[in-house]
Amino acid sequence: MRYFTFQEFERSATAIRHGIDNTIPEQAKKNIAILVDNVLDPLRSWWGKPIIVTSGYRNTELNRLVGGVKNSHHMRGMAADISTGNSVDNRRLFQKVTELGLPFTQLIGEKGFSWLHISLDINDQRKERLIR
Repeated sequence: MRYFTFQEFERSATAIRHGIDNTIPEQAKKNIAILVDNVLDPLRSWWGKPIIVTSGYRNTELNRLVGGVKNSHHMRGMAADISTGNSVDNRRLFQKVTELGLPFTQLIGEKGFSWLHISLDINDQRKERLIR
């Protein structure tokens, strides 16, 4: 994990606001490290500038509060919502993930590329690309 920290994946304004302890369990830390080492760090290295984790790990309660799906990869530390800070550059990152041949389970351009959702389950590398 060169460019990202576990604290970035743990941080949540919603958790703070609701007094939720969103501490990452050890197994989820292992999954985050796999996601970062295989996808996020190589993407950040290519980008050459910071990429913001807007939502990383979510415990069950936090996932419910933010409207996440019941089987969200976020709850296992296998997903991150990321942003460069603008939709034009987020669209570039979306394209680059495929061009670089990075592994992923889902890559989603959310709400006009306001952010990207990217997940990696090493047992499910279906490379599903969605725009919604």
